[in-house]
Amino acid sequence: MVIAPPRSELDLNDAASIRKTMLAVRPRWVVHPGAYTAVDRAETEPESAHAVNAVAPGILGEEAKRIGAAVIAFSTDYVFDGSGTAPWNETDPTGPLNVYGKTKLDGERALAATGAAHLIFRTSWVYSANGKSFLGTIAKLAREKEKLSIINDQHGAPTSALDLAAMTTYLLRWLEDGGNGQSAEDLVGNNSGIYHAAGSGEATWFDFAKRIVADGKARHPHQVFAEILPIPTVEYPTPAKRPLNSRLDCTKLRDVFGWEMPLWTKSVDEALASRSATAG
Repeated sequence: MVIAPPRSELDLNDAASIRKTMLAVRPRWVVHPGAYTAVDRAETEPESAHAVNAVAPGILGEEAKRIGAAVIAFSTDYVFDGSGTAPWNETDPTGPLNVYGKTKLDGERALAATGAAHLIFRTSWVYSANGKSFLGTIAKLAREKEKLSIINDQHGAPTSALDLAAMTTYLLRWLEDGGNGQSAEDLVGNNSGIYHAAGSGEATWFDFAKRIVADGKARHPHQVFAEILPIPTVEYPTPAKRPLNSRLDCTKLRDVFGWEMPLWTKSVDEALASRSATAG
């Protein structure tokens, strides 16, 4: 059984709300994708970002530890400073450039410090076929604008929310198989820790946008779409500084659990096809 409390019942800004829900539900597994994700707004609302991203994971961990549950949480490539060109692995030194990244890193540490069994998945550039994300924004703006200037010197990999959900489902099944009544805490065991989980391959935001627009042109050959122009980060200043290198090495995820994230281009194409089908 999956229980997904609405915000009116489980408010990540409210420690008492988190503890009350954990006590009432007494879950075996806690899947925690919630976060304060307004990266630029976090620069002026650090207290709210800290409450959700840094404090809440620790409270979930404390309550999970009490009942022998395990926590699956999601973090971000923004815990790194974006230097170099090599993909980051789980043991590389962190150095967040903005409030969002710092609060997410603090949340990783708070959860680990509770001693609860945990799996923390750092991911990057998450999007979905529908809802608010880069994919939908570009698909919409490309029909409305003549030109779109997109950053081409930040490197990483778009990651499908659907792929992360599939990975989570796989991991739960993998851990539960042959569990013989063990607690979730015992099932996780020595596998507790941080893992990287992002789309396979490499791209810039410019590459991502080009693929979205190319798909639109192929599906609607008589529609006029915006010209996609590459620009460096310095030409698109934002309140929060972004890392230039968000490449994540996902080898540990494959070696420990046997899961490989799909190639980003494949997942983007599938999301665009789904979006088109939904639109009729």
